[in-house]
Amino acid sequence: MNTPFGHLTYCTNIHAGENWGEHFSQLKQYIPAVKAQVSPDAPFGIGLRLSNLASLELAKEPAQQELKEWLQANGCYVFTMNGFPYGGFHGERVKDQVHMPDWATAERVAYTIRLFRILAALLPAGMEGGISTSPLSYKLWHRCGEEHKAIMESATLNMLLVVEQLIAIHRNGGPLLHLDVEPEPDGMLENSKEYIDWYFQHLLPAGVLMFGDKFGMGEEEAIAAIKQHVQLCYDVCHFAVSYEDPLVVLERLHYFGLKVGKVQISAALKAMLPKDGGRQQIVAAFKDFNESTYLHQVIARRNNDTKIHYPDLPEALADAENPDVEEWRAHFHVPVFVKDFGVLSSTRDDISRVLARQTAKPFTQHLEVETYTWEVLPAGLKQEMGGSLAREMKWVLQQLELS
Repeated sequence: MNTPFGHLTYCTNIHAGENWGEHFSQLKQYIPAVKAQVSPDAPFGIGLRLSNLASLELAKEPAQQELKEWLQANGCYVFTMNGFPYGGFHGERVKDQVHMPDWATAERVAYTIRLFRILAALLPAGMEGGISTSPLSYKLWHRCGEEHKAIMESATLNMLLVVEQLIAIHRNGGPLLHLDVEPEPDGMLENSKEYIDWYFQHLLPAGVLMFGDKFGMGEEEAIAAIKQHVQLCYDVCHFAVSYEDPLVVLERLHYFGLKVGKVQISAALKAMLPKDGGRQQIVAAFKDFNESTYLHQVIARRNNDTKIHYPDLPEALADAENPDVEEWRAHFHVPVFVKDFGVLSSTRDDISRVLARQTAKPFTQHLEVETYTWEVLPAGLKQEMGGSLAREMKWVLQQLELS
């Protein structure tokens, strides 16, 4: 839905279906009902997630035309996509494989270009479109310094092949499209510092050379084009797990002239771990969220303000008695309309701060709720999905003071 503060939707990675037919069936089941509750009289935007298989199917004209007709008939439009998970995302073990294939591979390039072609075909006239993507690769696969450097360089060059396509589309009268890089804990780019360092040390230098040769661009023109077509996907949960102050991050991006293509509205789990009394109860509560489908990275804050990074929740649980640790933050997307989960709480205050900044000084056009964990929440938290989606969006509208 189009609000005064940007297009608001939820990401359809919440819905199962790895082939297009199954996923389309889920969209038909849930989206009209959510629209009726949050945007009954105005067009409703969709944040579409397509697996590689679904993208191959939707790239064909008959399927694409059927979707266009359904969108028109139901008062809906697509303005953003989630191109991070390439393969299966429901009903199977995902964990670190969510990063595969990474940006060092031709498969990731082909998949992302295909998504952009689909988005360009679906996007309403005059609207910009964005696709969020992985932070190059998974850092723990590349522990050797030379290997890390080689993957960083090849991934950056591959990403620029996509940007080249986006520049050509826009130059030929097509829509403005941007690739929105999504840092997350243990990604090759996992926080604002790493993202900005990569942008200026790798992306811009390589892009200036490539686009000078390809398009005859001077340095300033090439830099402007890259900044237009490569933006940040600010996943609020991810940055909160890294203990980054959202207002500091946004000001830092503004200082360097870097854009935010999309905000993914999501909340992480957190809790203080007292030395005396209550620690065992808190650890037991975290155990309820220890499930086998998705990665749930934990970053612990020591009492000297240094951090410990755990690749997944089981590693944090194994170190639960560490007396130096004062706080845990876990990458588990929890419902944004709930503030506390028993003895645990969430980082949703960061969402409120981000949205307050958006209303005061808009910095993006795309807002997307992204709680994809409904199937794996502890039993006591599971609720009917359609009603929960509407509740999340209504909570966001309240933060934007639009409800």
